[in-house]
Amino acid sequence: MKQFIIRSVLVLITMSTALNAATKVNGKWLDTSLSFEERSWALVDEMTLQEKVGQMMNTAPAIERLNIPSYDWWNEALHGVARSGYATVFPQAIGMAATFDTDLMYKTADVISTEARAKYHQRMRERGYTSIYYGLTYWSPNINIFRDPRWGRGQETYGEDPYLTGQMGMQFVKGLQGSDPKYFKVVATPKHYAVHNGPEPERHRFNAIASKRDLYETYLPAFEDLIVKAKAYSIMGAYNRVDGESASASYMLLEDILRNKWGFEGYVVSDCGAIGDIWQHHKIAATAEEAAALGARRGCDLNCGVTYRALIRAIDEGIIDEAEIDLNIYRLILAKMKLGMFDPDDMVAYSKIPYSANDTDSNSKVSLEMARESVVLLKNANQTLPLDKNKIKTIAVVGPNADNIDSLVGNYNGTPSNPITVLKGIQSALGDNVNVIYLPGSELAQGFIDTENPGITAPEYTNDKGEKGLTAQYFNNRELNGTPVLTRTEDHIDYRWDEASPTEKELAQGIITPEHTVNKDNFSIRWTGKLAGPADPDSKLVMCSDDGCRVFIDGQKVLEDWTSHATTYYEINHNFEPGKQYDLKIEYFEGQAQARVAFGWKAASDSPDGMMAKANAAAEKADVIVVVGGLTAKLEGEEMLVNYPGFKGGDRTDISLPQPQLELLKAMQKTGKPVVFVMLTGSAIACPWAQDNIPAILCGWYPGQNGGQAIADIIFGDYNPAGRLPVTFYRSTDQLGEFDDYNMDGKTYRYFKGKPLYAFGYGLSYSTFKYSDLKVNKKKARPGDTIKLSFKVTNTSSRSGDEVVQLYISDLDSELAMPVKQLRKFQRLHLKAGETKKVNMTIKPIDDMRYYEPRLESYTVEPGEFELQIGSASDNIKLKYTIQIKN
Repeated sequence: MKQFIIRSVLVLITMSTALNAATKVNGKWLDTSLSFEERSWALVDEMTLQEKVGQMMNTAPAIERLNIPSYDWWNEALHGVARSGYATVFPQAIGMAATFDTDLMYKTADVISTEARAKYHQRMRERGYTSIYYGLTYWSPNINIFRDPRWGRGQETYGEDPYLTGQMGMQFVKGLQGSDPKYFKVVATPKHYAVHNGPEPERHRFNAIASKRDLYETYLPAFEDLIVKAKAYSIMGAYNRVDGESASASYMLLEDILRNKWGFEGYVVSDCGAIGDIWQHHKIAATAEEAAALGARRGCDLNCGVTYRALIRAIDEGIIDEAEIDLNIYRLILAKMKLGMFDPDDMVAYSKIPYSANDTDSNSKVSLEMARESVVLLKNANQTLPLDKNKIKTIAVVGPNADNIDSLVGNYNGTPSNPITVLKGIQSALGDNVNVIYLPGSELAQGFIDTENPGITAPEYTNDKGEKGLTAQYFNNRELNGTPVLTRTEDHIDYRWDEASPTEKELAQGIITPEHTVNKDNFSIRWTGKLAGPADPDSKLVMCSDDGCRVFIDGQKVLEDWTSHATTYYEINHNFEPGKQYDLKIEYFEGQAQARVAFGWKAASDSPDGMMAKANAAAEKADVIVVVGGLTAKLEGEEMLVNYPGFKGGDRTDISLPQPQLELLKAMQKTGKPVVFVMLTGSAIACPWAQDNIPAILCGWYPGQNGGQAIADIIFGDYNPAGRLPVTFYRSTDQLGEFDDYNMDGKTYRYFKGKPLYAFGYGLSYSTFKYSDLKVNKKKARPGDTIKLSFKVTNTSSRSGDEVVQLYISDLDSELAMPVKQLRKFQRLHLKAGETKKVNMTIKPIDDMRYYEPRLESYTVEPGEFELQIGSASDNIKLKYTIQIKN
């Protein structure tokens, strides 16, 4: 309710004082001479019980008597403003972590929050949109620890290390929330607090059991950093139980730790449906009323979902008092106050950000910078890379991710207006002087049907005027009713609008006028004309759609699925004669969220064997081969209905490179040509065969809208790579323990004692670097002392480049079970050829050498010897120093 009230008031004030007079809304909460706290309580006092409860759910209804519009608290900005039309799309979170660049992370988050404000003011205030994905409360970042590479949502995190996660996450929060002393730019919401990282299909019923030491040394530190140091104003609970309590209604997490120990003053939101899980799946409560009361009483202020509707009955039954939920409401209203939602625009500097600040060239350059810095060079035998453009006549670009937009954007993504795939990046880099041959080469995974990229060819179309193309009519409703808002001729049907309107780009470019604008959601299209039979009679006619579709051939309905659903692949059975003309009508509707529609021929030769044969033929003609594979968020992600070999429910059961891609790599290697393997992925892939046999390997993550350009820049030497792995790349699934075991023993570089394929912090460069002159100001220290150290790094090559220096600390003689080593400082340096820089670092034993002592319920430092390890990776230590710690 508070949220709605705030938004209403915002709109009210923005429009004019006359509007206030007309509606006679002159509440004390509008008095800007009072504090936000006073104004918030004044609004609480004004609200009825029904109004209060309505505002405690993410989709909060309007309060008409107060002239407050509806508001939805749900918005996403994991790596760019998501699900809200065109926006700048940055590399997936795991890729941003691979930069080890906190300054660039802040810069990126600042761009994201600028675009967030631009969209909010244009859409909410100017157009009155108050639905999901239009607000200023963003449910990002995801700072769960990527404990096990099988977790499908690990791509959303900053990796497996608590310190790196905290450092990157703090800058992201600061960039989102802004630096204004009075108002937030947007509200950041770290998630999922706190012990949450798979298995994904079990999250609604799973009980995560962690020791106190693992809780405080692994699962909580990043959350503490973001709440205490970065002052994140919101936090999201998790679905699962933690030590028997729902994470979204836990006394230990929400009251004892978050509010009492960390002093958190913001608001808590449940994960979506998590309050319902309390009674439906966890069986902690017997009824919705009991679950709602438990959540509110424990300090979960906002329910993503509808279970808090039961609070009214819970109050009637005496399970909870109305006075108890007043504090929940107060916190929500106060957050909106701090966003400026009750104040005139001339008081809120962020309200002046224009819509033109969204999806700009300058923002795109930041995305490109982030993509370049994120790429990790894993192998470069015999200086295979960079490739010399002047020595290449023909290059074969093969692999299922070579021209795949999904492999750029990951999940929780926005819609890029000009995505550059690896194929496009290579084509652009080489120009017209080099022959670039592209073929998919293999499936992404065995049996996988890529509904977003079905590999179709546009048929030959003719409209009723005898012109090339189909007549397309767009309607601003789902049922093709009334007069089309837009009619035009289109020569293909292969559109991926995602969360954008079909006319958003054309409207921004001035190609169409506002009266021809098509809705972002709830629209429909009818295409009519003639279709020519295929040249190859064995071709199949394919349709892909999200949501409903119908196809008519010569007046006969050959396909109908007029329902809302995810992108679905259909093959149309009809006997076509080559060259013959057929009457064609296609109807499509988009409901909400993703919009995708494609129609065309799929050649019989695009079977797995056919794709391999084509790739081999192309490779024989090439001077060099670039294989682009890995994964996409269609295989790894959140609670997905996928079940292919190695994949289940969004998680992986096998971390190996999918078999079809491994076979493609082996086939390309057999040609004897130089092979470069580019992995686009959100998680660690076990590929020991590639490491042993392929000369050059790059990990590009899901690199964002400019990922193809960034990777081409590195392949051809226009950028010198320096990304580092924020996760361990294991050699095989056999090196992993039980997925559902939250005990950290044996997991991540901090506790793993085996030999990985690539270690945490690993990454190569085209330059070489030397470390020297380590100096430490103490040989002995006490827990509260400050230890200062310095060393020099020299670029010993003839090429400028970046080096990521990393400081690890290892407890050498502990009687307790301790991590093998822990990252405690890092810095990304740019060094010109031959340049030397001095690096200064400061550590404190009480912060950097501590462990959690459950008996004392506090952190402490064990006396003894600790080794300071400085290098370019966790397994590539250049300098060491042993220091004695005494009490």
